[in-house]
Amino acid sequence: MPDSQIMRRATALAAMLALAGCASQNGVRPYPARTPVSQYANGTTGPTGYDSHVPDFATRNFEPFNRQDVAAIALREWRMFGSPVSDDDPENRPEADDASLKPERIPGLWQRIGEYWWIGQDPYETEAGWTGKTDASGTRFDPAHDGHYAWSAAFISYVMRVAGANDRFPYSPNHATYINAAASGQSSGVSAHDPGAYMPKIGDLICVGRGRSKSVTFSMLPTSYGFPAHCGIVVATHQNTQPFGHELSIIGGNVDDAVSMTHVPTDAAGMIADSSGHSYDDRYPWCAILEVHYDADQEPDSGL
Repeated sequence: MPDSQIMRRATALAAMLALAGCASQNGVRPYPARTPVSQYANGTTGPTGYDSHVPDFATRNFEPFNRQDVAAIALREWRMFGSPVSDDDPENRPEADDASLKPERIPGLWQRIGEYWWIGQDPYETEAGWTGKTDASGTRFDPAHDGHYAWSAAFISYVMRVAGANDRFPYSPNHATYINAAASGQSSGVSAHDPGAYMPKIGDLICVGRGRSKSVTFSMLPTSYGFPAHCGIVVATHQNTQPFGHELSIIGGNVDDAVSMTHVPTDAAGMIADSSGHSYDDRYPWCAILEVHYDADQEPDSGL
């Protein structure tokens, strides 16, 4: 190889290394992050790899992973669905009789749910190809069977992905995966707390078992199996307003077939359960609060 070509390659390599060094100093990763390519119901993970579905700004952390972004992304998605509020007891909410009334199947929104699956899940997962009304082959599924395509955990995974959590969150189509990962210490980025011993902060997740799994309590975690559950992202705390007086606000996916806000009663200090772990919420016996370990509370230049 001619000396001139060697010099050009050496100069190009030196420039790349210099740019990588500058990027590292600014907190931006020089290369995409590697994340687990599989997650299991008991909270353990498989091998790591690059996920080409994740935007570059997220996987390379153009901004530090922070609470402000997670809350803002969740609120953005909530507004996209029309800012619905779901404070009624879930046991008393009627199911939509007409499939066209389900937000998850409305033009523009069923595709958005497809993005939650596409970005939130690993490309190797079958669920990555789902949408709000079609399976991975593009076949429209019967609205009566939409429980088999529940997307609430995909929504949480999506928000964490685009906020830049990278390898610090156990992305999964099932909430129990990251509840168990946090409770067992398998995840470096999420810790589980007894609702009666920890005050939730913006960007944390509060979780509850669903159906017969409503009986799951913090003392039972981690379980060796997956269980039906639901988690919401805390977007506001220490509120004093209707309907509960002292309350906080969470946003979750697939609540009444939409991204919805739910208000959660607290005591005057901001706790969602008493010291014994008994929930102040008659609708939801919260089983765990997941503390997400952020790099910052907000973006450095956000002006807040």
